[in-house]
Amino acid sequence: MQYLPDQAPKAYHSHLQKEIVVWCSNDYLGMSHHPVVIEAAIAATKAMGVGAGGTRNISGSNQPLLELEQELASLHRKERALVFTSGYVANQATLSTISKILPDLVIFSDEANHASMIHGIVDGRAEKHVFRHNDVKHLEELLKQQPLERLKLIVFESVYSMIGDISPVRCIIDLAKKYNALTYIDEVHSVGIYGEGGAGIAESLGCMEEIDIIQGTLAKAYGAMGGYIAGDNVIIDAIRSYAPGFIFTTALPPGVTSGALASIKHLRKSDKERLELKQKVVYLREQLAKRGINCLDNPTHILPLIIGDPFKAKQASERLLQEFGIYVQHINFPTVPRGKERLRITLSPLHSYEMIDAFAAACGKVLA
Repeated sequence: MQYLPDQAPKAYHSHLQKEIVVWCSNDYLGMSHHPVVIEAAIAATKAMGVGAGGTRNISGSNQPLLELEQELASLHRKERALVFTSGYVANQATLSTISKILPDLVIFSDEANHASMIHGIVDGRAEKHVFRHNDVKHLEELLKQQPLERLKLIVFESVYSMIGDISPVRCIIDLAKKYNALTYIDEVHSVGIYGEGGAGIAESLGCMEEIDIIQGTLAKAYGAMGGYIAGDNVIIDAIRSYAPGFIFTTALPPGVTSGALASIKHLRKSDKERLELKQKVVYLREQLAKRGINCLDNPTHILPLIIGDPFKAKQASERLLQEFGIYVQHINFPTVPRGKERLRITLSPLHSYEMIDAFAAACGKVLA
């Protein structure tokens, strides 16, 4: 598919009375605009209506939703998958439920884990230990302090959204095997983008089958809405049976699930969007560097630009919007630590090279 410049993420700002270009969307591959996704969502909505009509256990299950779970299980090479209303709910419901149904569980959590993971761990009230971000030596020190026979769960992300770095997945899996621990990986910011079929970082590293629970989202690179987990039958059935966040909420509607399903199927076959994103990320870094602007050095599609001051970060964001029609949201505490305030830049294949040049030029005037 040939992307045109006017397909880039845009919004109309009524106060400014002009169109703006969005540079901080999580629609990483522009799939919410893809014709295949839109057509699937429209067809399902026309055939089955706008709403799901109930919870999964009563009347909310529909054929596209069941097919979506089958596709996700296949994508991650797991026995089953379970879809939730959001990635946040998937993390919170799963982690809190696991803590309650597994006796004497102890959890080891990366200090940079997302709020949804922290929420789930806290709600579950299992014993927990926090290890320094991506520090496998510290993780092993904590694991050593527990009896080998005690059940353990290591909870971590593959790509950390505010830093853009990648976790040492292989090393964490090795530690889990050594110390009798289960593994739970959040692939929210990598599904669709990394791996041969878009299954995420674990697939790209060749260790996806060795992870016990994989959590992901349909709302970022897949361009739709919802979250999910994938794992063995017994794990998925336990969460389905006991997680309040799954049981007591209305299911995703057929239009959304059909669109997500079409997006996943497309990206399992197509590398075009992933390759174009990576090429444009490299180009944007180069254009910013030419103007003396360096984002955090990481190997992913997320470009954090550290400002280090909440007022300057807000001011930079406002100037880019008001003077150049560029929207990139400033990120302040508590999302990031104080003194680490930043602009979090994300582009997509829908951004043209002309747009990238204009963005870099504007940043040069505002930030350099």
